[in-house]
Amino acid sequence: MKKALITGVNGQDGSYLTEFLLNKGYEVHGIVRRTSSFSRERIDPLQGVNAKNPGKLELHYGDMGDEKNLRKLVEKVRPDEVYNLASQSHVGISFEMPEYSTNVNALGTLRLLEAIHDYAPAARFFQASSSELFGEAEESPQTEQTPFKPNSPYAVAKLYAYWMVVNYRQTYDLHACNGILFNHESPRRGENFVTRKITQTVARISEGLEESLFIGNMGAKRDWGYAPDYVRAMWMMLQQDEAEDFVVATGELHSVRELIEKSFTHIGIQLEWNGVATDEKGIDSKTGKVMVQVNPKYYRPIDIDSVLGDASKIREKLGWEPEVKFDRLVDIMMKADLAVARKHGRDAV
Repeated sequence: MKKALITGVNGQDGSYLTEFLLNKGYEVHGIVRRTSSFSRERIDPLQGVNAKNPGKLELHYGDMGDEKNLRKLVEKVRPDEVYNLASQSHVGISFEMPEYSTNVNALGTLRLLEAIHDYAPAARFFQASSSELFGEAEESPQTEQTPFKPNSPYAVAKLYAYWMVVNYRQTYDLHACNGILFNHESPRRGENFVTRKITQTVARISEGLEESLFIGNMGAKRDWGYAPDYVRAMWMMLQQDEAEDFVVATGELHSVRELIEKSFTHIGIQLEWNGVATDEKGIDSKTGKVMVQVNPKYYRPIDIDSVLGDASKIREKLGWEPEVKFDRLVDIMMKADLAVARKHGRDAV
């Protein structure tokens, strides 16, 4: 039975990857932070006798800022594969917490690489890198050869981690690779990310639990994929004889405005847009009621207008293809958030 060690196991990607590996019969060791609130709803169904998979899951307390702890865990588990998915993953928050973001995203990766080098040098290592490395890119779409121009503390920290992975691969011959992941979403996405904020709020509006959606830059365009497709790419990257870095993306570009419109269409509301910039409003075409309003506080200090990936390399070399595209992604997220909103609506009665 192969052993995998996953940091950030309770996150969106970590939970889907755990599920994926357990279904393949892996012994999965997940690292979770010790907090006062014991919230592990994403991975709880994967544990114990009720878990419907052939693998085994064991959780360990740990933190990317604790070098001694990470070294102990790697020495104890002796994993065949390591997936570093732990991160301060919110770009906007990184402007408010640059030191913490750097400690976790940059130095945390270094600590983990050092532990692997010392205690599990045969392990294969995956680093969850980010399309934020490209910043305001010089070309579109972005490939593995596109120059990096990070423009947030989050992106700068991720760039450090990216190059440390390359350095350990070249210096110590570790099977270490970067997945340059473009935006990928799901019903398990954190509620402070724009995609989930939109689908959750629209679902709550449908059930009369909220009046309208407040949003930032609706003109921003992103390459949005489905998280389970992306964790499949992570695993495929570690099955290759030679470690390489790959862009993982859908190759489709959609705006925040499109996401909002499709989410409202899902609940039978067609939007009309009035006003410009921060005065723009989305109005229900039938009732005239304001459904969407801009709030400048949700703008980032520096934002990227357009992010589009070219995943030709991973398609050609590994045969990976995204199975879920934009329209279906919105449908999946809206159905899940509507189910939650309806439950909350019934509980409130």
